[in-house]
Amino acid sequence: MVQNGIHHVTAIAGPARRNFQFYTEVLGLRFVKRTVNFDDPGTYHFYFGDAAGSPGTILTFFPWEHVAPGRLGVGETQETVFRVPEGSIGYWTHRFVEKGVVHQAPEKRFGETVLAFKDPDGMRLALVGVAGIEAEPAWGGSDVPAENAIRGFHSVSLLIKDAAPTGAILTDVLGFGEVGREGTLIRYKAGDTAIGGIVDLRVAGDFLPARMGGGSVHHVAFRAADDAAQEAMVKKLAENHGIQTTEQKDRNYFRSVYFREPGHVLFEIATDVPGFAVDEPLASLGQDLKLPSFLERRRAEIEAVLPDLG
Repeated sequence: MVQNGIHHVTAIAGPARRNFQFYTEVLGLRFVKRTVNFDDPGTYHFYFGDAAGSPGTILTFFPWEHVAPGRLGVGETQETVFRVPEGSIGYWTHRFVEKGVVHQAPEKRFGETVLAFKDPDGMRLALVGVAGIEAEPAWGGSDVPAENAIRGFHSVSLLIKDAAPTGAILTDVLGFGEVGREGTLIRYKAGDTAIGGIVDLRVAGDFLPARMGGGSVHHVAFRAADDAAQEAMVKKLAENHGIQTTEQKDRNYFRSVYFREPGHVLFEIATDVPGFAVDEPLASLGQDLKLPSFLERRRAEIEAVLPDLG
């Protein structure tokens, strides 16, 4: 069965070592892939996710050592939200206190308990307690007990001026449907997709525009099963909405096209195939620096300038 939903979220970070340590040691995510920004190979591209690097679990970063902070505004992803078992919110609240993580008191949204927090670069994140997911597989390679571990994405929330044009793309092209409203939030869900299946639109009117920087989400990627499914989405964007995408780009682990949706958020459509085990065994994901073939001849030069992760 074809699954729609979020494929991955890509954000901008500050120092690479700090970013690596927060997501592996504090949040307990698996370090799925260590590669570089194909357009700026002196910069890492990190991928964090579940044990297999499954679509709907992957948070990726471009870490620049001296990046200026971003500014939240219209046309940006406001918050990236992970799923955890419903009974583990207390565990995570204590863990954030213990680790010095900036966080808010738990609150209710759409009937679920939400614990909002920030990473060291000020990226806006949250955990949502979801009932009945305790038996889902969890990455066991950190000190976070499996019963409390993150189980992929819950949702993203987008801060936009007007919901209707963005909602039209979500429903007509990306396989989502509106399922509820609460305050300024409009919730869209991708059928029965459990992991990464929700997008919330937060209507902000004439708020300041976003400014990219440290802590900002660069883009949100949505799933296409394969090239044919991606091509169908591209065709629908052009014919029904007058939106052109980029040409397809090979990212080694998926193939991508990009476009600005009407609310100015950068969207990507990424194929589920071939996946992260295409160039290293599943058991050793993330251990070695992986370079695309066109950069392999520059390996020594690239390794010499990349920051040490400790």
